[in-house]
Amino acid sequence: MNTEILGIIVMFVLSVALAIPLGKYIAKVYGGKKTFLDPVFNPIDRLLYKSGRVNSLTAMTWKQHLVALLTINFVWFLLGMLILMTQGSLPLNPDNNPNMSPELAFNTTISFVVNCNLQHYSGETGLSYLGQMWLMFLQFVSAGTGMAAAAVIFKAFRDKSTTQLGNFYDYFIKSCTRILLPVSFIIAIILVFEGTPMTFEGKDSITTLQGNTVEVSRGPAAAFIAIKHVGTNGGGFFGANSAHPFENPSFLTNIAEMFAQFVIPIAMIFAFGYFTGRRRLSRMILGVMTIGFLLLVIPNIAMEMNGNPAISAMGIDNSLGAMEGKETRIGVAASGFWSIVTTVISTGSVNSMHDSMMPLSGMNQLLAMIVNCFYGGVGVGILNFLIFIILAVFISGLMVGRTPEFLGKKIEAREMKIAMIIALIHPFLILAGTALATTFPDQGASTLNNPGFHGFSEILYEYTSSSANNGSGFEGLGDNTLWWNISTGIVLILSRFLPIIGPVTIAGLLAEKKFIPEGDGTLRTDTATFGTMVFAVILIIALLSFLPALALGPVAEYFTLY
Repeated sequence: MNTEILGIIVMFVLSVALAIPLGKYIAKVYGGKKTFLDPVFNPIDRLLYKSGRVNSLTAMTWKQHLVALLTINFVWFLLGMLILMTQGSLPLNPDNNPNMSPELAFNTTISFVVNCNLQHYSGETGLSYLGQMWLMFLQFVSAGTGMAAAAVIFKAFRDKSTTQLGNFYDYFIKSCTRILLPVSFIIAIILVFEGTPMTFEGKDSITTLQGNTVEVSRGPAAAFIAIKHVGTNGGGFFGANSAHPFENPSFLTNIAEMFAQFVIPIAMIFAFGYFTGRRRLSRMILGVMTIGFLLLVIPNIAMEMNGNPAISAMGIDNSLGAMEGKETRIGVAASGFWSIVTTVISTGSVNSMHDSMMPLSGMNQLLAMIVNCFYGGVGVGILNFLIFIILAVFISGLMVGRTPEFLGKKIEAREMKIAMIIALIHPFLILAGTALATTFPDQGASTLNNPGFHGFSEILYEYTSSSANNGSGFEGLGDNTLWWNISTGIVLILSRFLPIIGPVTIAGLLAEKKFIPEGDGTLRTDTATFGTMVFAVILIIALLSFLPALALGPVAEYFTLY
């Protein structure tokens, strides 16, 4: 256990330490400055621009950015539907996996386009290698989309007054080639050397210790698994995700995969500070996010290490902790840590079964996705946090009797209306979806393997994971049905694009306004006091919206243990 805790601390400290130079590098990439990777990727960038007939030097307004973003995502959706519904007759299918049904293809394609990767199928049997490779492509471009939107925010808050916010395609291509691809390559090399498959051959026959012969799935897994973490995607090449021994063979790969999903979300915070010249503000943002993260992760590790009190009461040795659904090669502490990392950052990958964790551990996983702004996914974490900054600035302005301002721009009615809509759409989608699934038991409750409080938590978790673009699940739920595929697909679309459209619109509107120099009466937004205000706003919105639902699910289940 002590070794596991030490590994967690080393991984976390290393991630933050390396995020600082990576953040400086990201700021240079988006600022158009020279980097050491230019000689390698400049020719690739020019080839992509030429093939797409894109002039990367043409500046765009915030409206043009959104049109480009939504258009290209719609094209990816159409191509994804075509590939998944016809994969059975396409090449690279050595295991002869069948076509996806239309509703499952709809859910899967939407899920990967929006960077959620909510999987209602098992990768070994549900996809051909061509299908897996297309989803791997989507894991790059969906992450690049979120990072490009964040770059628009960076530009809007750096320039004092402008309508030109850079070029979407330039931000997008550079996010994929200059940031995501190099980091993914390093992680993939580690995985390959630790035993993760990277082949286009089909199933392999092996003999077990009992002497039985079984067929074991393989495939180009290492490349897929690397970008699933680096891009905070989370989709598993195999059904068991990173609990599978091919996806996560050792404790070293476990640390590497946690680092992979951690480093860019943290680096984006530092990049914001370097790009805009407001490093104190970025440190405030990092401080609030880190405090929120630690308040969730420390109790989870402790609860999973202590194990189930009902088992201890029976006189059974529980010294290893709550081991149900966990891998011995990884351990309880590292699994508890991962469960919060993956839900806070919206990666959604799992190295243990969240459905088997202690009730309050499950509640913390839900809270991490409910808040959805402690680090968050690549790019979109900054966007989500911006909404709470705007709300905190407005409330603080009311308290001191001043017009709300942020970074020299007045926060007025339009910005506040947009911020409130975006802040409320998240709980609305989660709670409305959960209410509908429980109101119509033939659709929702009939697919549960667990009745009672835990069954309600499974339904709540599914819609929370969908709305947070996370993708993990309480997998006691039989979710490959028409109801779950369509309902969560709708939630996925709305919860991805509205929270991108809102912050980009706010940033665009603020960028157009006249810059107001800071004075003695200006509300400082880079202080610990304001950070406390932001944290309070986040806490109040989460508790007021979700406390009744959490009380009906994980909290009620917790009291059944005693």
